[in-house]
Amino acid sequence: MLFAGPIGAVRVGRVNGQFVANPTHTERQQSALDLVYVGLENDVIMIEGAANELPEADFLKALEFAHEQTREMIRIQKELASQIAKPKREMPLLSAKPGLLEIAYQVAGDRIEGALYTPGKVARAKAIEALREEVKKSILEKHPETDAFSISQAFDHVQKKAFRISILDKKKRVDGRGYQDLRQITCEVGVIPRAHGSAIFQRGETQALALATLAPIEEAQMIDAYGGGEQSKRFILHYNFPPFSVGETGRTGGPGRREIGHGALAERSIEPVVPSENDFRYAIRISSEIMESNGSTSMASVCGGMLALMDAGVPVKGTVAGISVGLVTEHGEDRQLKRYELLTDIIGSEDHFGDMDFKLCGTDNGITGYQLDLKLPGISHKILAEAIQRAKEARTKILQIMRSVIDKPRTELSKYAPRIETIKINPEKIGALIGPGGKTIKGIVAETGAEINIEDDGSVHIYATSGESMARAKEIIGGMTKEIEIGTTYQGRVVSTKEFGAFVEVLPGKEGLVHISELADFRVKRTEDVVKAGDTIWVKCIGIDDKGRVKLSRKAALKERAEKETGQAA
Repeated sequence: MLFAGPIGAVRVGRVNGQFVANPTHTERQQSALDLVYVGLENDVIMIEGAANELPEADFLKALEFAHEQTREMIRIQKELASQIAKPKREMPLLSAKPGLLEIAYQVAGDRIEGALYTPGKVARAKAIEALREEVKKSILEKHPETDAFSISQAFDHVQKKAFRISILDKKKRVDGRGYQDLRQITCEVGVIPRAHGSAIFQRGETQALALATLAPIEEAQMIDAYGGGEQSKRFILHYNFPPFSVGETGRTGGPGRREIGHGALAERSIEPVVPSENDFRYAIRISSEIMESNGSTSMASVCGGMLALMDAGVPVKGTVAGISVGLVTEHGEDRQLKRYELLTDIIGSEDHFGDMDFKLCGTDNGITGYQLDLKLPGISHKILAEAIQRAKEARTKILQIMRSVIDKPRTELSKYAPRIETIKINPEKIGALIGPGGKTIKGIVAETGAEINIEDDGSVHIYATSGESMARAKEIIGGMTKEIEIGTTYQGRVVSTKEFGAFVEVLPGKEGLVHISELADFRVKRTEDVVKAGDTIWVKCIGIDDKGRVKLSRKAALKERAEKETGQAA
């Protein structure tokens, strides 16, 4: 079989500063790198993965390590193939027919460049399509039996050649930019007030609307994980690419290859700066809605998603931006590379007619996500290293633009986002807080509107959408689980009166005795002369005996409050 291989593939991690080939699930959890690498004997074909802000120099070392692993795999395959030694079949190359090419050049040859340089994506597409129709008409007039594929192949050959001449010979891109120029970038945050966080990121004719939503950690996405690995995700990014973003109409259904792939790339690029569960007990979802597309919508999703997180007040560890770098090459008849040019921030036509789409994301400190798509049999590590450096330079510029709009996370969450607070209680009090059949905890939820989750170690997580709801829930839970402390003053309710004093409830379900001698600083003949059942009074805990009986004093509480009001000791 005609085959341009063999190839090798490996997954590389970095554990305790050392590169690891094909790490286990446990090692991947500890790894600062997740690199999937596919290569030929001398060139790289594809890379994809994520990293924990890995410096570019270390990333290049990881690529070299991965390449050594694939070389060994290729050596083994070649050794096996040599033992069989079957002859290769000859396969004719399918190329544009010379007769059709001649007609295409006659019709569009001297006008294709003007169409390519038409300003604006929509106008450019219309100009090119008009030429395509002329070529089609001329071909069918002379060769009516020609099929649509052959016509398209001939026109695309003319278009692709003109594109490459423009880039390599005239040093000019179709939208007039230089090789390293970024398109105009604009950013906005807080564009949808009702959302927890929102942002618009626009680069040229590519625009992404990103929305950030916060929820209790218990609402994290559960994963079956039959093959091992993580069983839940508390951070997820959804990417939506509606037909109108490219000026089309069409059916909108479940996610396709593009939505899944681009969303995964953007998600893993941002994830390294998302705060840990211990620091931020929220499940986080970003939805990137592509409003307009002309290249690198996944990178716009990274930038827009990052801005939306900061607008939502998520305490991210850093700011991530991403950019795509393209490549245009020229090879000789011997298939050896003669020359090439790298293109920063490629548009749709440069992706279509170019040879590479290399997406790289990161912070000021290093790389967080990457993906290499090639239309070539492979590229050298030298070219890839240049592309990595080019992406870093562009990323630095984009980060500056993003920080000019919002340079750090907002100090407060949106008023529409749930508030989360955690309090600790004695684990022995969990049963009392839950109540028989969950009656008590359900009553608190019904009264306050807050959501409450309890862990076995006594951690009580309270989720509320308003300060009043949170305060009331904390007050009830604190009252139910708090113990009466000696020396503390309480405002309580008189439960009952006796000849020897009054019983006062100072915390929910907890009461103590105010002896008649402690009711006032004068002699009291009858308890009812000072307090009655149902009265609210101030009392101070003056002791707890061996049996847990609480001794309270109204006299001491009144003295203490009087001293605070006058500022003098009695």
